[in-house]
Formats: sequence, structure tokens, C-alpha cells
Amino acid sequence: MGTAEEQKVQQKKAFGWAARDTSGFLSPFNFSRRATGDKDVTFKVVYCGICHSDLHMIKNEWGVSTYPLVPGHEIVGVVTEIGSKVEKFKVGDRVGVGCMVGSCRSCDSCANNLENYCPKMILTYGGTYYDGTTTYGGYSDIMVADEHFIVRIPDNLPLDAAAPLLCAGITVYSPLRYYGLDKPGMHVGVVGLGGLGHVAVKFAKAMGVKVTVISTSPNKKKEAIEHLGADSFLVSRDQDEMQAVMSTMDGIIDTVSAQHPLMPLIGLLKSHGKIVLLGLSEKPLELPVFPLLVGRKIVGGSAIGGMKETQEMINFAAKHNITADIEVIPIDYVNTAIERLVKADVRYRFVIDIANTMKSSSSS
Repeated sequence: MGTAEEQKVQQKKAFGWAARDTSGFLSPFNFSRRATGDKDVTFKVVYCGICHSDLHMIKNEWGVSTYPLVPGHEIVGVVTEIGSKVEKFKVGDRVGVGCMVGSCRSCDSCANNLENYCPKMILTYGGTYYDGTTTYGGYSDIMVADEHFIVRIPDNLPLDAAAPLLCAGITVYSPLRYYGLDKPGMHVGVVGLGGLGHVAVKFAKAMGVKVTVISTSPNKKKEAIEHLGADSFLVSRDQDEMQAVMSTMDGIIDTVSAQHPLMPLIGLLKSHGKIVLLGLSEKPLELPVFPLLVGRKIVGGSAIGGMKETQEMINFAAKHNITADIEVIPIDYVNTAIERLVKADVRYRFVIDIANTMKSSSSS
């Protein structure tokens, strides 16, 4: 490994965009990445998706942010260097990194390929790495990560539209599988048609499931059915519509992160049905207990997936041609994109063209 001094010399110059304080405004930032370790893969970042959690993190809305903060955990690119003990990847491979870059590798969760539930899971950005350094995300030109936390992107998936699958994709794929809502012929509701919701519809349909999109916006009906392939559409504020399909769903994937009533949604479930919450609401949701008891219904949660399942999800997406619907933007548009994301003004995921636009701003 060499002395600390030698390691410093080997560090890689990196360039990205960072937030410096709770204003959340991003601007150019020079920093260092660690040298490629024995088990590390270094890759040139080509695209990085903008996730809703980036927005909370840059403004410290969850109270865990440290600055400077380089966001981004939907990162895809091409391998430029590998450590001497790397077994799974070679230079030139198309790869990605999602929401985590480390875990303890020895607890029960890690032993069961559930690194995402490891109490010592290390976040891709804003976390503390094993060596005590702060982790920086994908709004940057290069990435270094342990090969265990690297995903291979199949050749037939376009890199830009595959990027959001590393967070949004696995976040919906994992609960569909874990809660058994992946059986052909089942009826599953998807609440909210944003970054997560639109991908949930695609995965569920590919699993052979009948899908109903549940939204507060009637104007999304055409989009849900004609473009995304949902079987039906429900306006959650329309009590007659909701009443007509009470007790018809095997499960519901709820992607909404704003406060919203659970009672009407629980009513849509058959007995023994499950509602899985994926959105992080800033205030607690109200949980009505009576309808849970009388129908033996389950309220569950789920967060991303382990590395094995994330690779499985990407392979499934490649097989069924599932990608996110994206709007590709240059890095210097990122602050505007974030303002638009606050207003939900994107169909359905912003992806930053890092390779073509990050360089131009590095001279500033």
C-alpha cells in the first residue's frame, strides 16, 4: 500500500459539481479520488441520473448531509483501470454504481446478499468510507469503487437510459420480488407516476402482472395506458372510481414521497394484500389499523436491493428492454433541473451527460 504520503501522490484528480451549503446550489468542485486499490475498479463516468434523494441531500432536508457534497448514485460509465485482484471486470467494460459503495461484508444481511440492509452500509455519496474519507457521488468525471459494488451493464441497454435503474429500478424491482407481487395474473397498483412509478409499471408488466396506475392527476391517464402499458388508471381523489375497484388488488407499490392518506389505498387491497411504501415522506403517515385487521393486510417497506439482486434486475431489464424515460441534460443545467424536479416537471428522470459536458466547465 505504501506510506500515506505515497498514497496521496497516487490519488486521482477528480472534477465534479458540489453543493457547499444548505442552499443546495451546485457549482464546479475539484477534489481527489483514492488510487485504484487491489479490488477497486476505476471508471470514466459517462452519465449520472438525478434522483429525488439528491434533492433532499443537497439541502440537508434529512439532517445527515455534510459539505461539500457531490451527489449522484445512478452512475454509469466505462472501466479505465482495475486493481490487481479484480476478477469480474476488465478495462473497457460498461459498468454502473448505485446507492452504496461499501458494507461490513460479515453480518447476516451481507451474508445473505442484502448489503443494502447492513447497519454499516456506506452510501455512494455523503457517507464515510472505510479509510475515514467522505464519499463523493457521480456528478463527477471519474469513479472508484470496490468491484463487489459494481454492476455490469449489458450491451443492449443504452447507458443513459439504464442509469436510473441503479436506484429507481432496483427500488421497485426488489419489493415486487420479495413480497411475491411478481406472479403472472396478479393485480398490482402503482401509486405515483414519477421516476420510480413509471419504472415499476414496466417491471410489473414484464413479470406478467396486471397493473393499475393510481394518481392524483387525471391528465396522466393517456400516458400511463398508451405509453407505459398500464392496464388501467385510477384517479385517487375520485371516490366513485376508487369505490368501484375496492378489494381487487393483490398488492400496491406506493412510490409517493409526499404526505398522503393510506386509508383509501388499503381499501383497494384484497384480503391478505400488501401495500409496500417506497417514498420517504418528511412527516409520518397516518396508519389506520382497523382495515388491516379485518383483511389481514400488510404494510411493508423496502429500500434498494443487494448487489446480487441489483445485477439480476439489470439483466432482467436488458432481457425485456426496460429502460427509464429520460431527459438528458448538460451539467451546467443541473440547478435548473433540480428546480424543475421540485415541481415534478420531468418525464421521468433527468440524466446528466457527464462525458460530453463536464469537461467544458472544468476550465471555469
